[in-house]
Amino acid sequence: MTILLLGADGQLGGYLRSTLAPLGRVVAVTRRGAGGSDIACDLTDRNAVRELLLAERPSLVVNASAYTAVDAAEHDIEAARAMNATLPGLLGEIGRTVGAGIIHYSTDYVFAGDARHSYREADVTVPVNVYGQTKLEGEQSLAASGADHLILRTAWVYSLQGRNFLTTMLRLARERGELSVVADQHGSPTSAPLLARSTAHIVKNWHPGRGRQQGVYHLTASGSTTWHGFAEAIIANAVAVGALSHPVPVKAITTSAFPTPARRPAWSLLDTHRIKADFALALPRWEDDLAEVMAPLPSRA
Repeated sequence: MTILLLGADGQLGGYLRSTLAPLGRVVAVTRRGAGGSDIACDLTDRNAVRELLLAERPSLVVNASAYTAVDAAEHDIEAARAMNATLPGLLGEIGRTVGAGIIHYSTDYVFAGDARHSYREADVTVPVNVYGQTKLEGEQSLAASGADHLILRTAWVYSLQGRNFLTTMLRLARERGELSVVADQHGSPTSAPLLARSTAHIVKNWHPGRGRQQGVYHLTASGSTTWHGFAEAIIANAVAVGALSHPVPVKAITTSAFPTPARRPAWSLLDTHRIKADFALALPRWEDDLAEVMAPLPSRA
């Protein structure tokens, strides 16, 4: 099986390289083609994407590429739409032609965040920012393409690689005597390694074109917290493994005290019952997921 991995140099893509490797020939696609066997492709160039898929004729396309700068998307709308909305539909269109299944990642930001239950796949989507709107458009364009597809909505993704909430909190904790973090937004922190392992498990158990394994699924770690609670857990784990010499206080603040260009949903919990049932997938609690991710951190002692 040939697996075309788009966004192989991103936060999630780096982990997918490893987890997908045992399942077939992985063709890694990056913007600049860094690495001996990586293929360079401008994913905003429709002709380049079409030529890539027709040349490789993969059995599966895993799209880990996206425009993820939530605040910048508010004024960089066309760039966000090109990656988040246009590309998934194009992948579906060409994927249907070459017989490829498509796995695509989406976000909790397709919801308004005003519920008080975990959002189910069929719940009404009402994005509150440009990023969420373009991701929703991507879901819709992929679904309309007629290709066999899975759309995996996730939330609050982090890892020890690149710029994300975990690495930002660790950096700030080493620079400051106190942190201030929003405590009125709720979600389920989910690590990129967990997403990559889960994706590999899903690929092994996915039968495109058969049964109910098609469409949108929610995929996050279990349990919930706030950004403030997440930050406190990061600090506690960092102290436990010796990456921080002492605890750093985390002050709870409101969203209104930390204004951003893009509005964030206050409630981002996703119901994962469907994906666990259809793919026999076990999802750890977010606290255990975080502890596993942070365990290899080097001690600063």
